[in-house]
Amino acid sequence: MTLEHHDLIKLTFQIATILIAAKLSGEFVAKYLKTPPVLGELLVGILIGPSILGGLSIDFNPANFTLGFTSGSGLFSVSPDSHSKIPVSATLWAIAQIGSIVLLFSAGLETNLKQFLKYFKPAIGVAIGGIVLPFSFGCILPVLFGFSNGIFDSPSLFMGSLLTATSIGISVRILEDLNELSSPEGVTILGAAVIDDVLGIIILTIVLGIHSAGNINVSTISLITAKTLGFWLVLTGLGILLSNYISKIFLGFKTPGSAITLALALAFIAAGLAETVGLAMIIGAFSIGLALSNTKLAQFIHKPLMSIYAIFVPIFFVVMGMMVNLQDMGGIWIFGLTISIAAILSKLIGSSLPALLFKFKLIESLRIGIGMVPRGEIAILIASIGITQGLIDSKLYGAAIMLTMITTLIAPPLLSLSFKNKSNQDSPN
Repeated sequence: MTLEHHDLIKLTFQIATILIAAKLSGEFVAKYLKTPPVLGELLVGILIGPSILGGLSIDFNPANFTLGFTSGSGLFSVSPDSHSKIPVSATLWAIAQIGSIVLLFSAGLETNLKQFLKYFKPAIGVAIGGIVLPFSFGCILPVLFGFSNGIFDSPSLFMGSLLTATSIGISVRILEDLNELSSPEGVTILGAAVIDDVLGIIILTIVLGIHSAGNINVSTISLITAKTLGFWLVLTGLGILLSNYISKIFLGFKTPGSAITLALALAFIAAGLAETVGLAMIIGAFSIGLALSNTKLAQFIHKPLMSIYAIFVPIFFVVMGMMVNLQDMGGIWIFGLTISIAAILSKLIGSSLPALLFKFKLIESLRIGIGMVPRGEIAILIASIGITQGLIDSKLYGAAIMLTMITTLIAPPLLSLSFKNKSNQDSPN
């Protein structure tokens, strides 16, 4: 039996295990904890990852099938090569990245451009406020806890960029469950989350550029900012201008499954272009989804896309959970809890105050602030980039996963409570 055949057998068992575990855990947390499935997927990823059950040794050669606990030869045990910083196989990692592209393409499609533009002013104020304060806390705390030598070192800057993230997917899911997605607060949260993540990705790209260059250069930062904004605006702008033509052409194919296939191909092309110019793939995937969001194509492909989403996105989150090594988390519990509290309070305060300035009432401003708290999939995406690019170690990655899970767990009940007995009085338009 060749090595390739052996690896293929192992991969099939890995994917089967991930899908079953993801659905069981997602169902459990949704039913009993009333939280989005992503939390269960992350937790089960930690459980079945290389540091725990993934270390269970299985010999996949039928001639001498064995089971036991042998270090380094488990179902998910991998010895990273010299070019890799990830504790899973390159093939499994690549499949997970397909999930991240599908996730952000879907998030773009779910964004309503008309509503986004209507509440653009308060949304951009909320987004900026929700970036400045969290970024500051994220830069300072790693220094205070000895994980970074200064606020301008890569680990500090990266944790700052991580804290700026807001989960579009989780915020949308919570607001949909509460039937508040079209409310002034809901639309403002959605718009601010979109702006927040675009600006957050720009910050991340700048941090990656600084890490590669080894120093802070104003001209380099300006170039990175211009390139990121320029690419996003051009891709999104062209996509919007051509969206109806694209929709008409794709819907003109009569072969079953053609529309969703071509739409996903376009998302992968956009993701590849983003990666080619030195940006994160998720920028391209989200941008093309945003451009197509108001077309007939978006409505037509929603159902088949959700079927693809249900397979690949859970794989992404479970694999992200697998990257947490509990053995490395022994010394970061206090830091993890501290930065989680800072992540909650900085978003709540930073996003609520600008909403007050735009004449939202106090309770409405608090709803907006709470809606910006969950980090979810965006923080996981950023954290995965950080650990693979060498900006953070496994301990800081573990802290990032911890704050993601805590903010994801705490946001739904707080937001539900804030909307209880909601007043029918009007908010600003």
